[in-house]
Amino acid sequence: MKKDSIIVLSGGLDSVTLLHDCMERIALAVTFDYGSNHNAREIECARRQCELLGIEHLVIPLEFMGKYFESSLLSGADDIPEGHYEDKNMKSTVVPFRNGIMLSVACGLAESRGLKHVLIANHGGDHAIYPDCRRGFVDAMSRAMEEGTYDGVSIYAPYTDITKSDIARRGAELGVDYSLTYSCYKGRARHCGKCGTCVERREAFLLAGIPDPTLYEE
Repeated sequence: MKKDSIIVLSGGLDSVTLLHDCMERIALAVTFDYGSNHNAREIECARRQCELLGIEHLVIPLEFMGKYFESSLLSGADDIPEGHYEDKNMKSTVVPFRNGIMLSVACGLAESRGLKHVLIANHGGDHAIYPDCRRGFVDAMSRAMEEGTYDGVSIYAPYTDITKSDIARRGAELGVDYSLTYSCYKGRARHCGKCGTCVERREAFLLAGIPDPTLYEE
């Protein structure tokens, strides 16, 4: 298969699964350093995964987001709410238009490299809280990218309508080592086990019926 794609790779469970799922078509992985509490740990996980698969990896800084945008994800571990994504307080973790900004940069990078697709691992569990993870946004963004590039760069987002447990199950089939992924919004050495993304991660492994290799604080 021709390597015609770039992937937005965070280093978390979802994007790492997509990296392995589509590795034959991925020419480049890009991770964005936008100032979140957990960026440094995620970046290291993303780097290691690309090293394992022999895929080129770039880290692109987006300092302006951490400097000017409002989100508990950007303001320190103590500001991160605890609980499930469906809880109203989890809206504080939204980084305004984060995926739109990252997809725009990835689109320009894709066209610069002669690549046709940008891969992103948004999924159904994101829809309640994050508007830039929903199908309507992804489809609209893909159309805008196609209209705004000579070669019609588009988005490929195969996990949009499935659950995180579906993704974990797929990763297990692919042999993904989830101990080499990181998700916790508080950014500590061990996952806190209580923030929205930790709760969702635990739930995904449980519902998928596969062992959870994550080291939690509790």
